[in-house]
Amino acid sequence: MKGDFFTELVRILNIQILSQPLYKVILAFISLGFFLILRKVVVLYILKSVSFLAAKTKNDIDDKFINAIEGPFKFLFVIGGLYFFFLFLGIDVDLIKHILKGLLIFDIFWAIYNLITEFEDYVYKVLGKFGKASKELASFIIKITKILIISIGVIALLQDWGINVTGFIASLGLGGLAFALAAKDTAANIFGGIAILTDNIFKIGEWIKVGSAEGIVEDIGIRTTKIRAFDKRLIIVPNAIIANSNVENFSRRNKRRVVMRVGLVYDTPVEVVKKVVEDIRSMLLSHPEVAKDESLLIYFDEFEDSSLSIFCYFFTTTAVWSEYLRIREDINLKIKEIVEKNGTAFAFPSNSIYFETPLEVKERG
Repeated sequence: MKGDFFTELVRILNIQILSQPLYKVILAFISLGFFLILRKVVVLYILKSVSFLAAKTKNDIDDKFINAIEGPFKFLFVIGGLYFFFLFLGIDVDLIKHILKGLLIFDIFWAIYNLITEFEDYVYKVLGKFGKASKELASFIIKITKILIISIGVIALLQDWGINVTGFIASLGLGGLAFALAAKDTAANIFGGIAILTDNIFKIGEWIKVGSAEGIVEDIGIRTTKIRAFDKRLIIVPNAIIANSNVENFSRRNKRRVVMRVGLVYDTPVEVVKKVVEDIRSMLLSHPEVAKDESLLIYFDEFEDSSLSIFCYFFTTTAVWSEYLRIREDINLKIKEIVEKNGTAFAFPSNSIYFETPLEVKERG
């Protein structure tokens, strides 16, 4: 009976299924199931234990590393299970080899891509020390790196399948040239964006002027820069234009210049003009919000059509618009007090008309 049982069992196990004996098919599925179960065990016990220990450390580098490789590491068990599945089935064709190798290449570059994604905060943190605009540079570097990793992975897969990537690129010929010409402006804008960020020409939130565009920088992109004008219009300027233009950055100044004229009436005596000039000069020299380390020029220098004009040139200690206006108001009020105190007045545009009598006309004729 036992002999008949084993004979029957051997006969059943050698039944051909898809040109393979049944026992090989069973072993193939057992090996695949084993790796899938092993994957669950590793995730449930080993990875969770390692993650628990990593959470106890002072930094989060190990946590990020585990998060990055967790998915690719689990996928390795699937690849291993498929390898032994086909090995027990005795399938050793090039197609299967290329598929398995392709899955392995995909897994490796998946892990690298995840590592970049997990540690991109560190890139933002390092470059962020150089200003708000550097966040755009960090974002650009991360995007380019990810694209580079994906491109290398695709090239590796194509090379494994026997596709000559170099020859393929060269075969693009005129099509590649046409694409390059079409992308010329885009490339110029991208390199312009890099120049803006690396040279630290301006930052988000600063007041700049580029050509006719003036306002507050709202965003620095890879291709364009957005400027919010003072009338709330949004101006979008290509980075290539900015990189090749004169950029005025008003926010980088720590002081603000004041150029103004004080016009006195023509009947003001010379001594009073001198006193007004001296009082204005003294007032500005003693003013706490007028810069003493910059030029301060107060002179009576012009006989204008309707006034004796006093030239005033000085700097405030701040460039903040609201503070600057407050200082200007205070100085203007003090100048008005000085003029009134000295018994003179401000001139305003006027015309003098002279009428000749008939006798004067006759005598002149």
